[in-house]
Formats: sequence, structure tokens, C-alpha cells
Amino acid sequence: MSVQSRNNVHVAGSGSATMVFAHGFGCDQTMWRFLAPAFAERFRTISFDLVGSGKSDVSAYDPDKYGTLHGYADDLLEILDEFATGPVVFVGHSVSTMIGMLATIKALERFTAQVMVGPSPCYINDGDYIGGFSRSDIDELLETMDANYLGWSSSMAPVIMGAPGRSELSEELTESFCRNDPKIAKHLARVTFLSDHRADVPHSTVPALILQCSDDLVAPLTVGDYLHRHLPNSTLHVIDNVGHCPHMSAPNESSRAIEAFLAHTLR
Repeated sequence: MSVQSRNNVHVAGSGSATMVFAHGFGCDQTMWRFLAPAFAERFRTISFDLVGSGKSDVSAYDPDKYGTLHGYADDLLEILDEFATGPVVFVGHSVSTMIGMLATIKALERFTAQVMVGPSPCYINDGDYIGGFSRSDIDELLETMDANYLGWSSSMAPVIMGAPGRSELSEELTESFCRNDPKIAKHLARVTFLSDHRADVPHSTVPALILQCSDDLVAPLTVGDYLHRHLPNSTLHVIDNVGHCPHMSAPNESSRAIEAFLAHTLR
């Protein structure tokens, strides 16, 4: 199986450097359509679907390989080996922020910058660390998914999207969640929400933009503050926006923040 078909890889734009976009849980690469085209004039852009999501080859899904986010990070590096040119700027949303971070640790020389949209290294509160959820919250969430994945998707997607007054975005995210194979989605949810990558954070030295929303149920401001304190060479930018998907609900603000970060980082 080719890397292209496995991850439904699409390449656009041109440039001496590459910008790669990786989507979040329950999503696919189309979620970047409001943001990615603006960078295609200066970068070779790569978008793809995580295995088990979107139009990836579901037959490639291996529960053992993807039992941790390292399996996805390895896929990302294979995509870069085949399709990237020059230094790479990684742009990830939600769970893919950690996938990208792990890839920068595995192959520091491949990356020149990373943009983390709604990142979280750990979703569960632990002592002084406030990830936003108690362990019982996460257990209940996963139990609800197991019992009724489609019902969970219909109720949670609008909360995750936020974007008051933009019902079409909530509907799109709901439909995206519901299109995914429930078995794979539930496995990825467990891998995502039970993971703890705080120990990995200090080892990622690639310059990073932490892009957060001011009101995000999934990745609260306490998480962004934590990352900014522990992630070397990081910049924190908070967008005045409700929800977990600013690349969709606030693409202009997101683009401006990324442009400013790259102007400073790549000069």
C-alpha cells in the first residue's frame, strides 16, 4: 500500500519549504480549506487524513500500531519523506498537535516550525495541572461513546465546534464525526483522551506557536499556559473565540497569528 493511498495525501502550492496540515479527532483534511489555501502561494502544502479518518485506507488501521500517538507520528514522517521539499512547517489541530510534536522529537532536522491549534498534552487534571477534565469525566465520555457513538457525536460536535451563530459548522463537524468508523473512532478517542505527553513536551525544541481560543471546553487556557511554560521556543497566542476549531470558526484571526509567528520565526 502506498503512503499516498493510505493517508489520502494531497499536495498543492509551490515553494522551497513545505507546510503540512494534520486534522483533529473525528475530522479530515477538508477542515483546513479556510486556512491552507492562503499559504499555497509561498509553500508546498500537504494535507492528509489520519489512518481511520476521512478517505484514508481503513484497511491500514492497526490497533496495535495506533495504540499510541507514536504510530501516527511515524506515518507523518513517512509522508514527509515522500512528499515534502525543504524545511517543514507543521500545522496540527487538537490530537494532531501531539502527533506533530512527537514527530519533531523523532526527527528534529526535518522541521523548522510547528503550529499547535488547540493543543493538549494531557486532558486529565493531575494535582496542580488542570487539563480540563477529571478522570471520571473522561471515563463517562468514553462509556457514552461506547454505548451510543452516533448519539454522542450529535451532542458533542456542536459543543466542540462552538462558533455561536454558525450552525453550519456544527452540522459539518457532526456529519464528519458520524462518517467515521465507530470502532476506530472509539479506539482513537481512548488513545487521545487517556494519553499523557507532558514528559515529552520539553524535548520538542522546534519553535512553536500555541494557538488557543479564549473559551475552549476541550483545551482550556490553563493548558496553553502550561505548554508555554514547558515547551522550549514557544509563543502563545489566544484568539477571542468560542470553541475548539478556530481554523474553521476564526480562520482570518488564525491566519494572521500564524503569519506573524512565521515572519518572526523564519526570518
